[in-house]
Amino acid sequence: MNDPFISIESVPERRKVLGQHLDAVSYQEVVDSVVVWAKRREPRYVCVTNVHVVMEGWDDPEYRSVVNRADIVTPDGVPLVWCLRAMGLKYASRVYGPDLTWMICERAAREGLSIALYGGTDDSLADFMAVLRDRYPEIDIACAIAPPFREVDAHEDRIYRDAIMTSGADLLFVGIGCPKQELWMHSHVDELQIPMLGVGAAFDFHSGRVRQAPPWMQKIGMEWFFRFLMEPRRLWRRYAWHNPRFVLLFILQLIRGDGAKRIA
Repeated sequence: MNDPFISIESVPERRKVLGQHLDAVSYQEVVDSVVVWAKRREPRYVCVTNVHVVMEGWDDPEYRSVVNRADIVTPDGVPLVWCLRAMGLKYASRVYGPDLTWMICERAAREGLSIALYGGTDDSLADFMAVLRDRYPEIDIACAIAPPFREVDAHEDRIYRDAIMTSGADLLFVGIGCPKQELWMHSHVDELQIPMLGVGAAFDFHSGRVRQAPPWMQKIGMEWFFRFLMEPRRLWRRYAWHNPRFVLLFILQLIRGDGAKRIA
């Protein structure tokens, strides 16, 4: 992996929340970095991180190390912004995956960079691509792949990898959910030789297949509750297990004073 953040003037502050790196970056810093990497076809990956990602990493140190190797780790969830501010980074702000997706697509269309999409279903990808082309008529979608929800075998993976490589895409959005997308990006970044962004449910949000929380709920850190109301059977175990532990463990971290120093 190359030295990160070569395209912005100063290296953002980085802190650890329960062992997970978090960068106090702005949307503009991330977009500028990705665009430079895409033009240079550099093998990079960006993780868009929320409490779920942090707690998956707490339970699985190997997964946490994969996220920590990312070139940028953004605070996607408002609670993680609060954590950074509690550790002294008062200017920390949210870099939300769906909004970041729009911003990078807008720059890609404006600067003639082609994109690839990996994730979702055939129908959701078709809807998302229609929305993209309506919003950014100049956008070049070089490749769109909807892998199966089951485990992808080596033969299928090679086909998908080769399709992305031969498409000539300059950057790749990966939307297969945590923890699969971070593991997938880490294992493919050196083969594909382009920057990748793990954007979770952004494809489904922007295609209208999954409702986003109202802005006021996002602002007060209750987006998780809205998503739980939308999909209670799928999400109740995740939130019941992760959220209370996260709050307790971060309070203990603050009491101990761990993770407050800048990480190089």
